[in-house]
Amino acid sequence: MPRTARGGIVISRLDRAVGAVLGSAVGDALGAPYEFGPAGELTARGQEMRGGGGWDPGEATDDTQMAVLVGESLLEHGGLELPDVFGRFQRWAAAQPKDIGLQTEDVLTSGEAWDLAAALHFQINARAAGNGSLMRASTSAVYFAAAGREATMDAARRLAALTHGDRAAWEGTAVLHELVRVTLDGGDPLAALPEVLDAVHPDHRGRYGVVLGPDWHPGLATEFNGAVWPCLGSAVWALRTTTGFAGAVRAAVDLGGDTDTVAAVTGTLAGARYGQAAIPPEWTAPLHVPLPGAGDRVLDADGLRALAQALVLAPAGSA
Repeated sequence: MPRTARGGIVISRLDRAVGAVLGSAVGDALGAPYEFGPAGELTARGQEMRGGGGWDPGEATDDTQMAVLVGESLLEHGGLELPDVFGRFQRWAAAQPKDIGLQTEDVLTSGEAWDLAAALHFQINARAAGNGSLMRASTSAVYFAAAGREATMDAARRLAALTHGDRAAWEGTAVLHELVRVTLDGGDPLAALPEVLDAVHPDHRGRYGVVLGPDWHPGLATEFNGAVWPCLGSAVWALRTTTGFAGAVRAAVDLGGDTDTVAAVTGTLAGARYGQAAIPPEWTAPLHVPLPGAGDRVLDADGLRALAQALVLAPAGSA
């Protein structure tokens, strides 16, 4: 049923779902040219969706590319088929995308089986808490939202574990899934945080409680925002300290650092909260998602809308 957002605007569940998927892609493309740059660069340059840093105007990165792969696998298999998702990731990685996380690349090109590769990588490196599973979660969050809290958080953990052996990455992705579920149902994701934290694994609850707390801000981060904790915390901070989609995503990019992913996660949350109509059309017009490993296939904003609609209208998937 439609629910009322701020300002009395009624936003349907479908519009929120499209907002989450499209918003993530828009944040990704907006932030890509500013990746690893200083704080405040977007505001200082005043250039939006104009490309740079090796990216064409409106071009989405690996964040959105991998999200599309996940979403299409869920739809084709009617649920979570982990070997298929991993295989899609492998074919994509082999096609030499413009950008791929170092850890993700190591796992996908290791030659190990889908259910061993990430765990072996973590065993050897003892570090795997990057934001690479968080960045691609918009499509799976929309798909599993109708299945309830336990199912959506479990699916998030299992998808994250394909490339990230550290449970910290699993739990962050599970939190994002649950916040999207709450928001699609018309709830307030910020008000839901205490209950969501209760569902986080006890070993990780304290650390997530800090970065998701109302008094935390990105200046308090103890790691680069390419790590899962400050990335998710920064996205929630951007949602909490702004009043609209564009403001939230701009705030995320202006943090600097891993701008495409922080903005993609922010766009997922803000898109779910404010709906697709809140996303500036001048941002969606040039948006495009190349899909390495799939020939010359490229999704535009309409293609992402269609994907999101199919995901939210599909029967509640099983994890």
